Amino acid sequence: MRTETTENTETTEPGGFEAGWCASDLGEHRPCRYTYEYYPYESLPPLDSARFTGHFAWLGGPGAASPERSAALAALDGALAAHGLALPAEFIAFQAGERTHHALDEVSVTACWTSISEPLPCPGEPGTFLVRFLRDQQDCVHWYLCLRPSGETCVVWSPVDFAYEYERGREAGAAELRAEIRWCAPAFEEFAYRFWAENRIWHAVHGGGPAELDQPLRDYLDHYGPTAASPHTP
Repeated sequence: MRTETTENTETTEPGGFEAGWCASDLGEHRPCRYTYEYYPYESLPPLDSARFTGHFAWLGGPGAASPERSAALAALDGALAAHGLALPAEFIAFQAGERTHHALDEVSVTACWTSISEPLPCPGEPGTFLVRFLRDQQDCVHWYLCLRPSGETCVVWSPVDFAYEYERGREAGAAELRAEIRWCAPAFEEFAYRFWAENRIWHAVHGGGPAELDQPLRDYLDHYGPTAASPHTP
């Protein structure tokens, strides 16, 4: 499996990461040359941040919290607290909820699966930590929460497994590793919605067609128009 990326992006997130989205195709509306393509963030359909309240209403809410997963998340939160950081409440609700915990795994067209790591120091940014929460089945792409001492949280992705890099003592330089990180969402729920929406759309355009989508997802797809759009080329 291949992921096509580029260093020549035009959008930079305020924290210094280049911004972009890593995903598969949306049929002829947004092609993909490999398993994943890197799409400039500014090319994505805009989302209304007001709908993301931490309640995941678009999934019917998180449902009852699993005691086992709640305990594991509390332990992770405790490890982050030692660094003056905390997991976002929306992340805890999603990952503990019986209705939402597997929502991204179940919809993923590339067999991505939930895999929550320990806190991982963010290369080149002392005091900031990454927590992986989703990974591709062949480790082509990893998605992380990025937690900063300022209290800011965002979602980033990278082809690098930073848990592995941390375990082997980070033989590569911090600047080299940091250059492999891309910002992709300002908060976890917005990431989860876009990932879920795009994978739902993929199933529709490769199956029953866009007509089977509900209106919000049809509106999302309509952003690209009826003809194929070219992905970002290095």
